[in-house]
Amino acid sequence: MRILFDSQQTQYKNPFGTLVPDQECTLTIHIPSSVQATRVECIINHENGSHAMNVLFTFRMKKGPYDIFQGKFTLPCTGLFFYYFYISKPCGGFRLFKEGSQTNMEAGDLWQVSCIPADFTTPDWAKGTVIYQVFPDRFHAVGKPDLTGKLEPYTVHKHWNEDVDWRPTADGQVLNNDFFGGNFRGITEKMDYIASLGVGILYLNPISKSFSSHRYDTGDYKTPDPMLGTEADFADMCRAAHDRGIRVVLDGVYSHTGSDSLYFNKNGTFPGKGAYQSQESPYSSWYTFYHWPGSYRSWWDFDTLPTVNKMDPGFLDYIIRDEDSVVAHWMKLGADGFRLDVADELPDEFIRLLRKRIRGIKPDALLIGEVWEDASNKIAYGQRRRYFTDGELDSVMNYPFRTAIINFMRGFDSGRGLKDTVMSIMENYPPQVAACNMNLLGTHDTPRILTALVDDFDGSREEKAKRRLSRNQMEVARERLLMASFLQYTLPGSPSLYYADETGMEGYKDPFNRRTYPWGREDQELVNHFRHLGRLRRELAPLRLGDIQFFQAGDKHLGFTRTYQGQTVKIYVNRSGDPWEISAGRVLLGYNLQVIAPDWLTLGPRGFCVTEG
Repeated sequence: MRILFDSQQTQYKNPFGTLVPDQECTLTIHIPSSVQATRVECIINHENGSHAMNVLFTFRMKKGPYDIFQGKFTLPCTGLFFYYFYISKPCGGFRLFKEGSQTNMEAGDLWQVSCIPADFTTPDWAKGTVIYQVFPDRFHAVGKPDLTGKLEPYTVHKHWNEDVDWRPTADGQVLNNDFFGGNFRGITEKMDYIASLGVGILYLNPISKSFSSHRYDTGDYKTPDPMLGTEADFADMCRAAHDRGIRVVLDGVYSHTGSDSLYFNKNGTFPGKGAYQSQESPYSSWYTFYHWPGSYRSWWDFDTLPTVNKMDPGFLDYIIRDEDSVVAHWMKLGADGFRLDVADELPDEFIRLLRKRIRGIKPDALLIGEVWEDASNKIAYGQRRRYFTDGELDSVMNYPFRTAIINFMRGFDSGRGLKDTVMSIMENYPPQVAACNMNLLGTHDTPRILTALVDDFDGSREEKAKRRLSRNQMEVARERLLMASFLQYTLPGSPSLYYADETGMEGYKDPFNRRTYPWGREDQELVNHFRHLGRLRRELAPLRLGDIQFFQAGDKHLGFTRTYQGQTVKIYVNRSGDPWEISAGRVLLGYNLQVIAPDWLTLGPRGFCVTEG
C-alpha cells in the first residue's frame, strides 16, 4: 500500500494551484494504518529561506486501511515555496518527498506552491484567444514600398515563390538580408482571412528599421522598416485588425540592438555619433565595452548584436519612461501589447517598469514573455525569476505543451507524459496566466510543425534546402497535425498559429521555416480544419476559460473535460491503430468516428472528437 497525496487533486490540496498571501490552504494525506504514523508535519520553506514553517497535521479519521491526517496553512508573502512531509512513527520517522509518496522512501523532489500578488490580473480579452503569428516579410505584399533609408546591402526576390537565401557569403557569414516585400498593407489586405481563422490576437515579429529580414537586430526602434511601409500604414493595419476584434501584439527586442543602428552605429550609417564612434555619445552608457571601440559585450557573441545595459537610466527612459518612449510610440499608433524577446535576459525590475507603463497607456495591455521552460520556477543567470510571484508577465510562450504534444504524436509518450506536463503547468502557473498562455506548435525559432512531427533530419543547410517530406511522410505528418492541432485548440491557454502552418507548409529551422505564405497553393482541407477549430473555440466558453480534468491518459488514448460555469465538454484523442469505443454526448467536432448507438461512438485510429452533454 502507498501513502496517498496528490497536490493536483483538491481532495489532497485545496485550493488547487497557486495561492495569494494569507489564503488558507488545506493539505490532506492518507497514510496506510500499517505505517503506524503518530504525527505528521509539513515543512514549508520560502525559496530564499526567509520564511519557514512547520504545519502540524491533526488526525481526522480512519478510512478503511488508511489513517487520514489534515493540516491547514497560509503563506505570509509572495514568492516560491517548497514543501515536504515528515511522518513520525513509534520508533523514528521519515521524510516524504514528491516521488516518495509512492514508496515511503526518502527520495524525490519537493512539492512547489507559488504565492502570487492578490491584485495580479491579466486581460480578459486575451484569455483563450486564438493567436496568429506573422513573420512580416514573408506573409503578403501589396504595392512597392519607398525604400529610402533601407539599411544596405539587401536583395529583393523577383518572385514571391522563390526559396529563401540560405547560402553564406564567401567569408562564411549568414546575413539574412534577402527580402520578399511582405508589408503592413499586405497584412491589412489579408485581415479578413486572418479573422476567418477565429483569431483574436495578431502577433508580429519585429517591425522596426533593421538590416536583416528577421529584424531582431534593431536599427531604429521608433521607425518602421521602409520595406514594411510607413507609420500610417501600420496604424491602418491596426485599425483593420481592431475593426474585426483583433488586437495587435509587437515583438519587443530590448536585450540588444543591431551594430548597424542609430545607437551603436558601427558602420557610420546613421547621422550623429553612436556608442561605437564616440565615448561621448548619448548612447555610450547603453553598452559595455571591454576595450573601446572594438571589444564589447554582445548577444551570444554575435558582434552584430551588441548587448544593452537594460537598467541604464537613459535606456529605460528611451524604451519605457519618456513621453514618446518606444513602447508608448507604438501603442499610440495602435499596438495593444508586446511579446518580450529573450525575457530571461531582461531584469525583473525592467519587466515590472515596462508592464506598469503599458498598463498606464492601455489598462488591458498584454505582456507575453519568451520563456522556453516552466516559467514559474525558472532560474536564469543564477537568479530565480519572478515572472508570476511579482505579477510581471500575463503570458509566456508555452514550449512545454509543444514538446509534450509532439512526443505524444510521435509515439515517444503513451499519454501519461502529456497529462503530467499539462497538469504541472496548470498547477504552477496562476490561473489567469494559464488562460493566456501562448500555446504554440510552430514559431520562427522551430521547424515547421508538419516537419517536426515526422522528421528529425539534421544535415547541412544545403541538404535541408533541397529536402522535402516523402509522400508517405506527408500523409503521416498531416494526420498527426490534425490531432496535434486539435489538442492545441482544446487544452487550456491561447492556441498560437504560426503563419502558413495551416496550409501544410513544411521546413526545417531558420531560414527554412520562414518561407513565404503559399497563396493559391494552400491545402484547403487543412485551412478549413483550422477554421473549424477557431470557430469551435470562439463558440465554446469551456475551451477558452474552463478548468481541465483528465479521465484517460495512457495506452495511446487521451480523454479530458473542460468545464466552465456548469458547462462541460469532453475531449477524446485516439492515437492508437485500433478503434476506441467511448460513451459520449452530442458531437461538436470530430474526425474518423462512427455513431454506433445513442451516446456511444467508435473513435477510429487517429480519430478525435469533442462532445457535449
